[in-house]
Amino acid sequence: MSNQTLECSTCDSTGSKPSAVILLADSFRKQGLEALGKCGCEVVLNPSLKEAALEEAISATNPDILVVRSTKVTAKMLDASENLSVIVRAGAGYDTIDVAAASKRGIFVANCPSKNSVAVAELAWSLILTCDRKIPDQVIDLRNGIWNKKEYSKAKGLYGRTLGVVGLGEIGKEVIRRGKAFGMEIVAWSRSLTDNVAKELGITKCDSLLDVANMSDVITVHLSATSETEHIIDEDFLRAMKDGATLVNTSRGKVIDEQALVKVLQEKKIVVGLDVYQNEPTTGESEFTPEIINQYLVYGTHHVGASTEQAQDAIAMEAVRIIDTYIKSGIVPNCINRAKSTPAKAMLSVRHLNLPGVLAYVFESISHAGVNVEEMENIIYEGAEAACARIQLGEMPAQEQIEKIRGNDNVLSVTVSSIKS
Repeated sequence: MSNQTLECSTCDSTGSKPSAVILLADSFRKQGLEALGKCGCEVVLNPSLKEAALEEAISATNPDILVVRSTKVTAKMLDASENLSVIVRAGAGYDTIDVAAASKRGIFVANCPSKNSVAVAELAWSLILTCDRKIPDQVIDLRNGIWNKKEYSKAKGLYGRTLGVVGLGEIGKEVIRRGKAFGMEIVAWSRSLTDNVAKELGITKCDSLLDVANMSDVITVHLSATSETEHIIDEDFLRAMKDGATLVNTSRGKVIDEQALVKVLQEKKIVVGLDVYQNEPTTGESEFTPEIINQYLVYGTHHVGASTEQAQDAIAMEAVRIIDTYIKSGIVPNCINRAKSTPAKAMLSVRHLNLPGVLAYVFESISHAGVNVEEMENIIYEGAEAACARIQLGEMPAQEQIEKIRGNDNVLSVTVSSIKS
């Protein structure tokens, strides 16, 4: 294991302790590294860390924060550090991280959404144009001394044709903007797409995925990888597509059933452009021979949709923002595993003097009653003389406990209300 430890602003001759130890297990832009140093962090950089080597590095460095890009993070790795409290995915998705295991261990997981939207949209359009004009085949023939203008003059063209967009996050919206520039009619499907949003975007809302398949000449997929989206582009969808239509995927390999695609694409004469694949390598260089890429009229790139200098600079600085905010405030921007709701049944609001021991008294009273605290915040008023603790409880406290809390001389008022699930 070969780590590069970068100096930080607090690691000097005075022996000051760094504000946090950060392990970067993937490549990271230079400007991001410089910014992390200014945050007062000890930064350990080793882009080659994978699997057992990453687990070993986590154990050796005991980081507070782990930053990864394409590297997989498993439950076993999370157990290798006592201090690990935040994992930052330097990218939009987070399917390479065992989020459930992180949540069980009280580890925040954050990502950097929307920073690579333009880059991915640009590659999606590269693949759409490739599928229409068969540019790689033309280049290969020319390099082999073959002039075949007759064959390559059969492109359908894009103007006036229908573009179907599956998934309408920031990437999907960037694709739509470019589709309009090409003069295409645009239809879209997303679980979150409303009639009002469709009207604002100037597109047609489809009620189902199969409507997109039926209506579109070109389909581009922009979905995150979840249990709900796995193989969402299945055999039924593929068979519903127009003969000779184009299918492009720059999101995640798992959203398309590759076996079904292999089965149907020749029959339907579907032209395919892929940047992502099922079971693709997690390293920068590897052998990879998926059956799908050997099919006629399937064009592929190397999962490089977000890999432009512009996108990587933006992602690096967003990762730095997340880390800096967490170090200074304890808040994790873009956190994806904070519960959207809790099992809380009651809200206990305690206005109190901002003095030591008051909250300890409140929590002790709750604890003795066997009531669990699900979530809480303590709001300080201007002047820092008083505060209000808003405490979500797993069940309604008894009147006896409420009166006990009211009995503290430093408690100004106590109210309790039920929370409807």
